[in-house]
Amino acid sequence: MHQPSTEPRRSIYHTYRVHPAAPVPAGGTDDAPVVIVGAGPIGLVTALDLAQRGVRCVLLESELQVSEGSRAIVFTRRSMEILQQVGADAAVTRQGLPWRFGNSFYGTRRVYRMEAPYDAHDRFLPMINLQQQVLEEALVELIGAQPRVALRWGHRVVGVRDTGDGVALEVDTPAGAYTQRCGWLVACDGARSAVRQLQGLKMEGDAYEGRFVIADIRVDLPLPTERLAYFDPPWNRGNTVLMHREPHGIWRVDYQLPPGETPEQALAPESLKARIDAQLALIGAAGAPWMLDWSSVYSARAMTLPAYLNGRVLYCGDAAHLLPIFGVRGANTGFQDSQNLGWKLALVVQGVAGRALLDTYSTERVAAAREIVGEAGRSTRFMTPPTRGFRLLRDATLSLSLTQEFVRPLFHWRTSRPHEYLASPLNSPEDDDRLFDAGPRTGAPMVNVRLDADRYLMDARAAGFTLLWFGTAEALPADVADAARAWRARGVVLELTCIDPGQADVWQRYGVRSGGAAYLLRPDQHVCARWFAVTPHRLDRAMRAALALA
Repeated sequence: MHQPSTEPRRSIYHTYRVHPAAPVPAGGTDDAPVVIVGAGPIGLVTALDLAQRGVRCVLLESELQVSEGSRAIVFTRRSMEILQQVGADAAVTRQGLPWRFGNSFYGTRRVYRMEAPYDAHDRFLPMINLQQQVLEEALVELIGAQPRVALRWGHRVVGVRDTGDGVALEVDTPAGAYTQRCGWLVACDGARSAVRQLQGLKMEGDAYEGRFVIADIRVDLPLPTERLAYFDPPWNRGNTVLMHREPHGIWRVDYQLPPGETPEQALAPESLKARIDAQLALIGAAGAPWMLDWSSVYSARAMTLPAYLNGRVLYCGDAAHLLPIFGVRGANTGFQDSQNLGWKLALVVQGVAGRALLDTYSTERVAAAREIVGEAGRSTRFMTPPTRGFRLLRDATLSLSLTQEFVRPLFHWRTSRPHEYLASPLNSPEDDDRLFDAGPRTGAPMVNVRLDADRYLMDARAAGFTLLWFGTAEALPADVADAARAWRARGVVLELTCIDPGQADVWQRYGVRSGGAAYLLRPDQHVCARWFAVTPHRLDRAMRAALALA
């Protein structure tokens, strides 16, 4: 019988809540359209997204409290836009620390300063720091107010069986076992995914030798919220050290370990103290008092499942892929998984679309993961050279950076970015994408635009598709409006938004020169068609393609 810990996790700044274990369903069985396994940030956002689209789901979490330690701490602008769609952005901005600059040092000398792009049309800064467990608590609060989600704490999945028309889960709880049935199962249960293991699936990719310690410490440092990266620091020769400011007076220190050192040796109190003291001395804070909150050891991995749909089981986040922390790719990539999956699964559950639409979740997101794995691999080989040859190349680059300006941009860490589904089968087969000389490409996410003091184009996107019509409402062709209504009659949310000529910034950023142009946006805010002139036929063709009906 499953007995999760009832002892609150310890922290010097965060009070953990222990939730009561959910009771076993009456009769020992239960049914739901969708079951999500894992109440980490990806599972919670997936549940909220589905609920907002009218889909009832059960969320199973084996523990009785949110995750231990800060874990993911840096969330990108794109992640904030996704969190905005489920109502979680305010909690993050209220508590988080936004930033846009990063600094790379060779030894003690700064050799590169990264500036992430930002302009007046961006609602969110490029990055914001907030501890993962704090974000999870905010998402749990939102789940508690969502009647379509049943969050069951203390329920561990111990068996998975595909029944052909659904999935049967064997669930163990402190009160006994039961069978949970569902039409679709979404595995969001992290790097050690029990669902993935129960299905016998293996990831492809690379696991790197280099190990890092993560240490969260409370210390008062008069430094701005900027990323700090030290290559070959005097106290850790040949290795790398990273630092980030977190809310609540906490600093994250990540430092690379020498080969052969075990996690037990690395996490010994005397080892942690000596190394953190050395890093504080390096930044001019020798002798500063500090207190340890949490520490762990991790190895860099760049791996993905070859497919994210196996029978009626879908994989999201770390259950689907494992990415190095360099470039803040892990959770931020997972949020994009969730956003891609939510609308597709909702339309399938509601009978509007078929399994072919879910197949595109796998193809789009696996392609994104493989691209990210390639980028992350290059970053990781620079941060933690796997061979003598890579180390010699890295060291030569570091040495040249002291005197050669052209070398220094190689320190750019290539952060997580929104994937562009340029080759997606959901893109319109006959739009005018190649004729535009500006604006988001077909397959790319929409571009945000400030409309007035605190109102942005991206703020009020529909739960479904959106047709951005460039022109006055009076000029909208009646047959185009009729075509949109016909899709709504089929159960597809398709909102018409008129962008009148007075909204010049929108026209400019979308590359529109005259009235009558239109963009068709998917429910995940990616462009699936754009035209200089839209007709009912072109709209119908684009909608059929976007729903995998073509």
